[in-house]
Amino acid sequence: MEQTQVSAETLGGSVPDFTVWGMFWEAGIVVQLVIVLLVLASVWTWAIIFEKMVRIRKVNSEADAFEETFWSGNSLESLYGETKKNPTHPLALVFISAMREWQRSLTAEGRVLDKLSLQERIAKVMRVTSQREMERLEERTVFLATVGSTAPFVGLFGTVWGIMNAFQSIALTSNTSLAVVAPGIAEALLATALGLVAAIPAVMAYNKLSGELARYAARLEGFSDEFQAVLSRQMDQRAH
Repeated sequence: MEQTQVSAETLGGSVPDFTVWGMFWEAGIVVQLVIVLLVLASVWTWAIIFEKMVRIRKVNSEADAFEETFWSGNSLESLYGETKKNPTHPLALVFISAMREWQRSLTAEGRVLDKLSLQERIAKVMRVTSQREMERLEERTVFLATVGSTAPFVGLFGTVWGIMNAFQSIALTSNTSLAVVAPGIAEALLATALGLVAAIPAVMAYNKLSGELARYAARLEGFSDEFQAVLSRQMDQRAH
């Protein structure tokens, strides 16, 4: 028996375009807005990921060089005079804030009048500087967490809306063939796919960056403790 193949053109329809671009143009306005939003979120996510990874790598490299110089045995005053000209990373700024407070508290003879009060002030300025610099490093990382948690639901909203429109089209045409149903469902599912495309890298990057930032925060804290010990010895020497 000879089988007859029936195409969409034979039924009076057109061949649906299942490319991403084609499905986007065939989708309803709500689904299109959802897709545009998810694409923009994905682009901005990758921009933040790239910028943060480069920035964290840079500050770690600069911190390595600074700590090598710090522990080389040179005087703190000479290092302070050189560093304060162009501080480019948080570790240098923490050092500068402590040295500035240290020099303000010295008498004309180079003595320290109140050791305990000075230690508290130095600890405070170093802590405040560390917190401020970490906040700058963490800028826009919350956006990654937001995209990771909301993008799948935004995509799901687009999918649900698109499927609702597809069922409405079925009801109006009274035609439940796959050729009629498939394009609408494919357009709707595109929103969910893009939601996952935006969310998965955002979540992975956020976890990675959170770990890197936590390690750098611990590095700042460790340097602050070590530097306070160095300054404490300096105070003891100047007291005698």
